[in-house]
Amino acid sequence: QVQLVESGGGLVQAGDSLRLSCVASGRAFRTYSMGWFRQAPGKEREFVAVINWSGGRTRYGDSVKGRFTISRDGAKNTITLQMNSLKPEETAVYFCAAAYGDAVVTSGGPYDYWGQGTQVTVSS
Repeated sequence: QVQLVESGGGLVQAGDSLRLSCVASGRAFRTYSMGWFRQAPGKEREFVAVINWSGGRTRYGDSVKGRFTISRDGAKNTITLQMNSLKPEETAVYFCAAAYGDAVVTSGGPYDYWGQGTQVTVSS
């Protein structure tokens, strides 16, 4: 069992940066790849970024490449998402999720555990 708790959301202006964190509980954290997704009102869930359990492989959604960075700290059971140059259209609830195994998974289906989400609002 893995429990995920996100933090770091808030209200920022366009062009600002924000850093999201996700703390995982459970001894098996290192056996999970960790991803970030987001969902805006009335829209489908969107893949943002993923990092495999060893931290050696990452993948990003096309819209965030070059601006967002995902990382993980195994000692702290934490993953972070550094978001730079934020845009108003990126206003959404951001979720972290855990998928068992070492693959970099970009679709939500294979993820086994999800956090409650943290709201990110980007004003224009």
